[in-house]
Amino acid sequence: MDIKVAIVEDDSEIRRLMTLIIDSSPGFICKQSYNDCESALAAISEDPPDVVLMDIDLPGMSGIEGVRRLKADLPDIDFIMLTIKEDDDSIFNSLCAGASGYLLKDTPPTELLSAIGDVFRGGSPMSASIARKVIVSFRKPAETPLTIREREILEHLCNGENYKGIAEVLFISGHTVREHIKNIYKKLHVNSRAEAVKKAINNRLI
Repeated sequence: MDIKVAIVEDDSEIRRLMTLIIDSSPGFICKQSYNDCESALAAISEDPPDVVLMDIDLPGMSGIEGVRRLKADLPDIDFIMLTIKEDDDSIFNSLCAGASGYLLKDTPPTELLSAIGDVFRGGSPMSASIARKVIVSFRKPAETPLTIREREILEHLCNGENYKGIAEVLFISGHTVREHIKNIYKKLHVNSRAEAVKKAINNRLI
């Protein structure tokens, strides 16, 4: 059974080439193509494809907003962003909107077809440079108002250590530890160790 693909792309030449690639490949069929999200929203809702290739920079509604709206109504459709944009905001806003894949427009035709098949089978295909950005983002601590020393003490709190133990490990006085913890609570807007630990974990502060 052919995988039914829809394309939302405002560049007519790119749209024509992608249609040609998909229609000339066994196992795939280009069901629909549109040059803007507004046209795509109504038509796709009436006759849903299996996979949508979605550009981000489109006239009128952005591709990210288009994915968000369509995914809310048609959760079984898989979306692959096909774009030139490599910035963190575009990547993560697309994934949060409901896209399952993120490819750059210089992706070779064979890899594009492989990605369509992959996402149809439940995968999350991404260009190598995009996947690296996603991985790095999970390794990178979130921005925090805490100083290096305060983060260090917060990490010890998360490990269940008491004030005396923290003081001994860091070679500082118990009074200094208490002052740092007071500042941590103030900056994180919490009132207890439990709240501080929960916020540190939920917001990846350590």
